[in-house]
Amino acid sequence: MKKIIFSALLLFVFTFNAQAQENQTSSDDYSKWQARFRLIAVVPSPGDDIEGADVDISTSFVPELDFTYFFTKNIAAELILATTKHDVEVVDGLDLGHVWLLPPTLNLQYHFYFGDFKPYVGAGINYTIFYGIDEGDVAGMDYENSVGFSFQVGVDYNLNDKWFLNLDVKQLLLSTDVEVNAGGGTVIPVEVDINPLVIGVGIGRKF
Repeated sequence: MKKIIFSALLLFVFTFNAQAQENQTSSDDYSKWQARFRLIAVVPSPGDDIEGADVDISTSFVPELDFTYFFTKNIAAELILATTKHDVEVVDGLDLGHVWLLPPTLNLQYHFYFGDFKPYVGAGINYTIFYGIDEGDVAGMDYENSVGFSFQVGVDYNLNDKWFLNLDVKQLLLSTDVEVNAGGGTVIPVEVDINPLVIGVGIGRKF
């Protein structure tokens, strides 16, 4: 995964530099704003966060809304908005309840043009807010809000001058510090890796 992310970053930097050297002309025709509505699958990839035990975080399927602003025909910024609910448990062990995640994500993108196909790559940051916590079998769970990184590849397909289809894949590098109150005054600090893969399909409109 690290090699894939590094390769995507290199491609992004290369294409960004190429765009910076390209002369823009007044004949360029593009829409500065576009919005997408997607259905996404959020697939966490937790690690061995508690010594001797595996933490399992459920996959979530939710709607997502994003807005994109084009600085030039190729370079854009995308703000992604969605919230997800995940069940958390120790495999073959404790039920750690559930938690809601709100991770607004801002990506800088580079867009390519091949007829009606418009692939893009992107990278950015997200700030994840944890709320709506249910403790499950323990006395308490406290999740710390955290900052993470986002890497993205996708493609738009034009249906006409205004509407298009979209396929998008994002990898979020996200972890949080959790305090598990096991009762009796015992509090266990745990660093939980979430690192969700976000796969989405949807429709968009240019403005």
